[in-house]
Amino acid sequence: MRFHVALQFLSLEDMRAITVAADRLGYDGVYVSDHLFNPRELSSRYTYSKAPDGSPFWEKETEWPDPMCLISSLAAVTTTVTFTTGIYIAPVRDLITVAKSVGTTAVLSDNRVRLGVGVGWCEEEYLQTGQDFRTRGRRLDDMIPALRALWQGGWVEYHGTHYDVPACQMNPSPTRPVPILCGGDSEPALRRATTLCDGWINTGAALPDEAFAQAALVHDALRTAGREDADFAVYIALKAFPDLDLYRRLEEAGVTDLLVAPWQAVEATGGDTSESLRLARVEMCERFAEHVLDAAG
Repeated sequence: MRFHVALQFLSLEDMRAITVAADRLGYDGVYVSDHLFNPRELSSRYTYSKAPDGSPFWEKETEWPDPMCLISSLAAVTTTVTFTTGIYIAPVRDLITVAKSVGTTAVLSDNRVRLGVGVGWCEEEYLQTGQDFRTRGRRLDDMIPALRALWQGGWVEYHGTHYDVPACQMNPSPTRPVPILCGGDSEPALRRATTLCDGWINTGAALPDEAFAQAALVHDALRTAGREDADFAVYIALKAFPDLDLYRRLEEAGVTDLLVAPWQAVEATGGDTSESLRLARVEMCERFAEHVLDAAG
């Protein structure tokens, strides 16, 4: 079982401090999210919203640093942690921009990027980048093999349904394949993950029973696709207090990676400052490492 610290909804200062701590403490990686901006006027409904108007649960002031810029800066102050995007909204960008940005980041991080992709839900972002919101799923299906082709190094080309790239060189290129994961709970996302990708990421935090059901669903889909023996990652964000026995049972069920935020078990008080909260979060990561990572071996 691999453990990744989830960084979304934190300040840049917290992301840096927690990533450095995760690297020191032996976590396998950190997990970063992606949005281009927070629209003041939002018509799109957040897929997993519980609000009557479909609005997302985070504040409009939430920081969403560009994932590849963030990973490049964090890679410079760490040595072992990997960086998983969950999710990187690839089809809101053009193919060449994604290939160049992710490929360079993979090189700068010494091949520590794990690219989790998805189609997103916010049409306002697509409108501002000039990408077609309605075809985002089909374009992502074509973009995944296109990225693999463009990262091979030397003269490369790709000819697909939505993307046609003549022979070109895109240097620097990753020296190892960039793992591509797919995020999302929908049927198309599960199909995309189990037929085109190297792993799957659940959306939101699952209760333990839901997590076991999700793992079973993914492995059933892998068998259907004839990939039951593939080296395939199953990432789960879990809604449960730390429990080593539960983690071991999930691993037996085929979960390979857990997303954790150890500080969420502690309620912050109104008098806490940003610096004290940062130190408290790092301390909770230390406690989790001591009681879970060390015990898990």
